[in-house]
Amino acid sequence: MLTLARKLKREDGGKTGRASGTSDSTHRVSVRDRLLTKEVAELEANLPSTCKASFPDEDKLHHFQLAVSPDEGYYQSGRFQFEIDVPEAYNMVPPKVKCLTRIWHPNIAETGEICLSLLREHSIDGTGWAPTRTLKDVVWGLNSLFTDLLNFDDPLNIDAAEHHLRDKEDFRNKVQDYIKHYAR
Repeated sequence: MLTLARKLKREDGGKTGRASGTSDSTHRVSVRDRLLTKEVAELEANLPSTCKASFPDEDKLHHFQLAVSPDEGYYQSGRFQFEIDVPEAYNMVPPKVKCLTRIWHPNIAETGEICLSLLREHSIDGTGWAPTRTLKDVVWGLNSLFTDLLNFDDPLNIDAAEHHLRDKEDFRNKVQDYIKHYAR
């Protein structure tokens, strides 16, 4: 991450504005990358204790992975991997997030799709994505899917939600079985 920050400073030449007539497209840095430089630093300073972010390429802050290891509830003892891709149109559109770990969860499909209102570009209830949201909001939201945002009333994985309604203990056992096989 520090590599990109240094690169941005170097390309900016330490200036905050552009000199007239010196627009060189090879030295332009996207709005997304400028935002991410700041947001990643804020994220790392405020990461939940149950989360760990990793950047395969420190020059590409727009693609990273997040590991969530809940310390309470049904998913305690599991380690769940998410892939986060930040599109070029960020912050006008939300990051694309996919769960890479197979999981039995009412708000995460077994194929990795995630139902989290702040990841919706358009939301009826007003809780969807807005340009004022940041990566920190996304990470805290993903972390909360395992505790206080666990939602059985508006599920993406209807089978998991109905399973919980039918038999909470058997639901817990199936979650633990998935953790044992896929989330260690």
